[in-house]
Amino acid sequence: MTTPRYLIPFDTRQAVHQFTDILIIGGGLAGLRAANAVAPHHSVLIVTKEELRESNSNYAQGGIAGVWDPEDCFEHHIQDTLVAGANLCDDDVVSMVVREAPRRIEELVRWGTRFDQAQGDFALGREGGHSHERILHAHGDATGAEIMRAVIQRTRDLKNVRIMENTFTIDLLTHEGRCRGAVIRPADGPILMVWAKETILCTGGAGQIFRESTNPPVATADGTSLAYRAGAELSDMEFMQFHPTVLYIAGSSRSLITEAVRGEGAHLVDATGYRFMPDFDPRAELAPRDIVSQSIFTHMQRVSHPCVYLDLSHLDSEKVVQRFPGIAKLCKKFGLDITSDRIPVRPGAHYMLGGVTVDRQGRSSLPGLWAAGEVTSSGLHGANRLASNSLLEGLVYGAAAGFSASRAAGEGLFEMRASSIRQSVCTSTESFDIADVRVSLKSLMGRLVGVHRDADGLQEAADSVRALAAYVMNHQFDTVEGWELQNLLTTASIMIVSAIERTESRGVHFRSDYPQRDDPNWRRHLTVQTNVDGGYPQRGELLQSPAVEVSPLKPPANALPVQTNPSKS
Repeated sequence: MTTPRYLIPFDTRQAVHQFTDILIIGGGLAGLRAANAVAPHHSVLIVTKEELRESNSNYAQGGIAGVWDPEDCFEHHIQDTLVAGANLCDDDVVSMVVREAPRRIEELVRWGTRFDQAQGDFALGREGGHSHERILHAHGDATGAEIMRAVIQRTRDLKNVRIMENTFTIDLLTHEGRCRGAVIRPADGPILMVWAKETILCTGGAGQIFRESTNPPVATADGTSLAYRAGAELSDMEFMQFHPTVLYIAGSSRSLITEAVRGEGAHLVDATGYRFMPDFDPRAELAPRDIVSQSIFTHMQRVSHPCVYLDLSHLDSEKVVQRFPGIAKLCKKFGLDITSDRIPVRPGAHYMLGGVTVDRQGRSSLPGLWAAGEVTSSGLHGANRLASNSLLEGLVYGAAAGFSASRAAGEGLFEMRASSIRQSVCTSTESFDIADVRVSLKSLMGRLVGVHRDADGLQEAADSVRALAAYVMNHQFDTVEGWELQNLLTTASIMIVSAIERTESRGVHFRSDYPQRDDPNWRRHLTVQTNVDGGYPQRGELLQSPAVEVSPLKPPANALPVQTNPSKS
């Protein structure tokens, strides 16, 4: 069974074309920051499948990490990130991102972001895995929304940037071994061929592969799937971070209960009121996310209960409501008073650690394609992301990719024209219920490729996904829902194969049949790549990088410096 190179048939000789210097796919923080780093004489087109505010960035409650406290230092933030990453981070990348944090945060303040203050300075919080208070918040638990408000406004004011909302990217266009743009479908118009000198992929995550997820509906693994079909390399796809505390109310959509709640002193208890985290780790509720999620899962199995509970009743009720107004409002809808009632929670898919392999400029393995944010595997997070490092990554890598792509567009000799590409698709006329197949996929992924995994379950998942894909991938859709399903299946397949191959437990990847970390044999990355003829990856097709102290991915000799265009800062 093969996956098609393109999801739809087309002939560029008969298509509608648009041209831009820089094409940015995705309107979250990474994409918008990339647009702000492009030189003003280059035209930029941002394509996002929903409105700009509908992204993982906008829903980030916890905050953004940076060294501000005089008692803190870069070395502490670096060390916390490396420890959380389970010995799989790229040390140089971690150092670069951490040291850029203050400059990027100051930039947000200049652009109008209003972070919470205390006595005339930033009000700093602490979250799991951090050794110091270094998390900046806005409006208590609405940091992402406040940052996005300011960055969206700044981006809309840029004269060289055009934004197409409610527009779905079906596939990347490739010709003669280079990314040339993308095939897109606006909600109110025909399919378009967008040709670009350079393309930046910032499509976010893949949480909708799982039944329990904090991600918004747009997080359907579009970026990793279209990059894979185009021939770009993906790395570390077995690592999906599960957030420990997702609101668990039967019949309701899942909502994140921020890490900062535990940072402020909330306890995790079971139905009897027993505080169980000290049994698993001396850091208790402030252990890194992978440890907390796995501990919760183990305890739920032990007591045969579908969830655990966050207890804030021992904290000052006035401060709790002031600190977490959004969570208080959310829980109130279900009759819960967070100052006195226990909040039912369980782990849910939260952040995709693997993705498109990029260097420190955001350059992918496919010429002409750059990437930033959650869609990438940059080396920052390793096998487990440290809390509140994600918005920071989006800023740093968005700026780097935007600047580097802009410079490449100015220096390149690529002629701005439509290439001649004709694509036919083998189609199936068999009808089926897209929603039903999607529910089946999400359920089996949550059950077999979730917090705890083993060989038998992973093989069952692989067989099930292969059976679903046998007819879904050969079907020609003409709706976003159909293309999303094909993307979900593509990325799910790659995740499963990678999880089967990594026979150890590391970070968020816990194998109950291989419970120990195996550094001598497995301190390395798994990468997956296909040629443009397509094909689902099988176990033997995984390419393994050798074990090294830092990521084997190194910038080429002619790598561009990491900076932003001073005129646009």
